[in-house]
Amino acid sequence: MSTDGKMWGGRFAGGLDPRFAAFQDSTEHDLVLAFADLDTNLAWSEALCSAGVVTEDELERIAAAIGELAAEWHENGIPDSEAEDVHGLIEQQLVARLGDLGKRIHTGRSRNDQVATDLRLHLRECAGLLVESIEGLCLSLVEKAAAHAADPMPGYTHLQRAQPITIGHHALAYVEMLARDRERLLDATARMDQCPLGSGALAGTAFAIDRDALAARLAFHGGATRNSLDATASRDHLCELLFASAMAMTHLSRLCEDYVFFASHEAAFLSFGDAVATGSSLMPQKRNPDAMELVRGKAAQVQGALQSLLALLKGLPLGYNRDLQHDKELVLPALEATHECLLVAATAVDHAHFDTARCRAEAGKGYLNATDLADLLVAAGVPFRDAHEVVGRAVNRAVELGVELHELPEDEQRTLLPQLDGELAQRLAVDAVLQRRDVLGGTAPERVAAEVKRWRILLAEWAEGYHELDDLDPDVDVPALEEEHG
Repeated sequence: MSTDGKMWGGRFAGGLDPRFAAFQDSTEHDLVLAFADLDTNLAWSEALCSAGVVTEDELERIAAAIGELAAEWHENGIPDSEAEDVHGLIEQQLVARLGDLGKRIHTGRSRNDQVATDLRLHLRECAGLLVESIEGLCLSLVEKAAAHAADPMPGYTHLQRAQPITIGHHALAYVEMLARDRERLLDATARMDQCPLGSGALAGTAFAIDRDALAARLAFHGGATRNSLDATASRDHLCELLFASAMAMTHLSRLCEDYVFFASHEAAFLSFGDAVATGSSLMPQKRNPDAMELVRGKAAQVQGALQSLLALLKGLPLGYNRDLQHDKELVLPALEATHECLLVAATAVDHAHFDTARCRAEAGKGYLNATDLADLLVAAGVPFRDAHEVVGRAVNRAVELGVELHELPEDEQRTLLPQLDGELAQRLAVDAVLQRRDVLGGTAPERVAAEVKRWRILLAEWAEGYHELDDLDPDVDVPALEEEHG
């Protein structure tokens, strides 16, 4: 390094303006890559040894210094430094321990391929945490569905009451969404699973580095990147991870919106336990669903990070540009926010208590069985479009009388629905309406229970490391995962 400690300072005699020096310093944002950078320094040193640039004895000294540094940082934390980035910090530390040998480690390497590799290693860990936290939230929702597989509640379209569903069916809808988010994360992780190290600044290294062996050493299953210019300049893998996170946060935000509405006095379908609710500093009666509101708000941060990264990349010429230094300050906080929100959402779901009696009562109000009445007319031989019109008139009459469809007086039934033979109360009861939806993907309690069993099997497979949505046997007896895995 130059006398002023800069990795690039050989041509420069003067120092940086203090304001610009602070402005261009990235240590605050890339310090999280420190341990990944230690790994890449050791792997690169091993590759240099294989290429004859350093000796076996020198490699032993380098490995010992890196091991000591990692142990110290794990125990005491990473010290403050005047270095402009994490790579400079580590080089300073290694030079202090190894002298000139520490200066040789950067042979044939650029900070461009170094940071690209560090970032992929770190993002691989971040994606793994996100997958685990998605699985945790799925488990909470599956167990909520198991507890309420047969409990009715109103279903909505346009935020207007539409048809009865079960609480369990509602919970499993979000499991389906989150499972797709999980697959997107795994897919994005697999696509970025290539090693840029050895690409140099843009043209590749001039030393005889076995890049495939280097990729294997750092556990990149996709091998080495195939174009050095692309490897150091591209950040689409960050965009993919951010999109997967933004999509997951969008799904979380919708779940939060549902639960906030369900907890309102107007709906009163559920209440939150003390662990995830707060009160008002002024109004003593308030019980606010703050956990869900905060998660809903965080979705904006993650979505904004994705848009900012896309805008950052769109005008860059090919090759590394210093603009890319900003990628970490956009991506890493967004991934951390997503992880935290998934954990908090799971806790909030666990502490959400449904008033099943009220949910059942409300599922029988508001003419939610109108479609079923039309279906009964179709079964009696009335074309559906005609049946739709007949039921519309019946609803209008029920509104005039202040009753539900199944409460229409017998004389009104004979006048409005002459094709039917009465007994609407039983045939239009909430449980009967639910039971008719006994099809794959339907809300019938038996179908919801079967999906719960299927998801428990799948969650167990995920826990064992399987990633594919295989054909599952819903008749296999699998205990609740919360009992089996704690």
